[in-house]
Amino acid sequence: MGGGVDIVQIRDKALADPDLVPVLHEARQVTGRLGVPLVVNDRPDLAALVGADYVHVGQDDLPVGVARRFGVGVGLSTHAPDEIDRADGDYIGVGPVYATPTKEGRPAVGLELVRYAAAAARQPWFAIGGIDETNVAEVVAAGAQRIAVVRAIGDATDPGAAAATLLAALVPHPGSLD
Repeated sequence: MGGGVDIVQIRDKALADPDLVPVLHEARQVTGRLGVPLVVNDRPDLAALVGADYVHVGQDDLPVGVARRFGVGVGLSTHAPDEIDRADGDYIGVGPVYATPTKEGRPAVGLELVRYAAAAARQPWFAIGGIDETNVAEVVAAGAQRIAVVRAIGDATDPGAAAATLLAALVPHPGSLD
């Protein structure tokens, strides 16, 4: 996708199912055309319905094994070393590294957890939470090879350029799940 985005997650906790399903279908059409995996947040049923590649669940959501029964890959949020150690998702999100309004009430875990994930994670992982062009270099220096962002691209004047800037910080380790 524009700027090198190589995975897209749809996360809208306020949208009712009748409004969310068409958004997911459209996202699947676009990501499918571009060969980019689609992740649906929290809802394995809707992920399966629209043919998404993954569902992303949190520590207090459906267990990974239950979510897998819907026939999609599963990503799991982690916030502490023991959660990384126990994680059984196909990939994990590690964070929030920095405070972020998209995870209101969730304290930042800082770069120490990024370092821990770099040393201990058994599956692909993404550093997530408050990462943008001003701090991505320190996240990468702490060991991240993949990042997930919302506002750094979504709120940018030029989202493609913002994505390209973030991707350049990751080279030579692109952020896909490969």
